[in-house]
Amino acid sequence: MRHIYFRSLCCLLAFLAINQLTAQSPQLLDFNQQGLDHQQRAMLILGGWAVGNIALGASLRNNSSGSTRYFHEMNIYWNLVNLGIAGFGYYSSLQQDPASLDLYASIQRHSSFQKVLLFNAGLDIGYILGGLYLTERARRPDVNSDQLKGFGRSIILQGSFLFAFDLVNYFLSNGRNDQLQLLTSPSGLGLSYTF
Repeated sequence: MRHIYFRSLCCLLAFLAINQLTAQSPQLLDFNQQGLDHQQRAMLILGGWAVGNIALGASLRNNSSGSTRYFHEMNIYWNLVNLGIAGFGYYSSLQQDPASLDLYASIQRHSSFQKVLLFNAGLDIGYILGGLYLTERARRPDVNSDQLKGFGRSIILQGSFLFAFDLVNYFLSNGRNDQLQLLTSPSGLGLSYTF
């Protein structure tokens, strides 16, 4: 019985030693830095989209009427939220130290980022469908058709942009999976133990 505990302890120590060596590898540091750079670029693009929509919406809203006025108005509201998300995402990426992440934390962070992007892409489809619903609803009597049509068109536009944004960022992140796979299975190094 003591022999099994000793072997288990040795395996645990070997795993921790390998994990610690990997945590300090330049390849892992580079992988983590690339992930943070990707997140920062994505948040700058989202922030740029938001600022452009807010500025354009604010300048065109007062000189328009009907559904076009509501279109620009919703673009402003929607992109105030986008700007907040972009600012928070950029700030949080600046707070992370790529050297502080070990292999396990790097895998978790990378996987979580991809899952968030796919989840958001699903939400984006919901936004587009919601916008289509509003434009259809605008055809009914006894409703503010200009408002529903303008808001619907804006939500379709914003949802479409976000859908493309999330998918492009997902595929860019997914392209780094091979790099992560190389980090998790170093050439020629392996550990096997049979109980």
